[in-house]
Amino acid sequence: MNEENQISYYAVIPATVRYDKKLKSSEKLLYGEVTALANKYGFCYAKNKYFAELYNVSNETISRWLSNLQKQGYIKIEIIKNENKEIVERDIYILDIPYCQKNQYPYCQKDQEGIDEKVKENNIKYNIDDLFYIINNKGDEISKEFYEILERLELIYPQEILNMWKTERINVLKNIIFTLYLIYESEFTYLMSAIKREDLINLYAIAKEHQPNDLLNYYKRSIINKYTNNST
Repeated sequence: MNEENQISYYAVIPATVRYDKKLKSSEKLLYGEVTALANKYGFCYAKNKYFAELYNVSNETISRWLSNLQKQGYIKIEIIKNENKEIVERDIYILDIPYCQKNQYPYCQKDQEGIDEKVKENNIKYNIDDLFYIINNKGDEISKEFYEILERLELIYPQEILNMWKTERINVLKNIIFTLYLIYESEFTYLMSAIKREDLINLYAIAKEHQPNDLLNYYKRSIINKYTNNST
């Protein structure tokens, strides 16, 4: 099991979940783990394999547990597919009302049935405002190599998916891509082939928690330190 997924947030299992006779004890425990992981961004992106290793069960068992939690109305599972209808991402949102009122997760807000207009305004060709107008006007186009790196890391999303995202999540994606570009244009460009998507997400959450006022610099250093084995 990837130790970077093991975060320090508390798991929360409200009374509505604890005393629901339609849920198995294992499903209640899984719900608690999802709430802990969801504290990073308001959704949980962990795969079934992570949970399966955590609880020493099969991926299929985890799938059944999650399906029942969704059936009973405690979570919302969002599946994102590419143009080939292949699953590229699976996000889990908390729906239980008492917990939602405290944490304000995206799917708990009443206005989520409509498309956020600020997100809708992002008319993306490269994706995300033409990749910030070719990363702040340093060129007329993104290099094929850098774009392929973004594709490998699954950071290129079709517009119809971005239209469903909240502004905050769009900004996270922007910050990650911008930081990757800074590394790509630096003496550490050789690290790009080693960088993993899961590390980018985990390191961003850590940077946001520890250095919100110097987020991008701290985030950039964290990525470089991880892949050069330097201490922070």
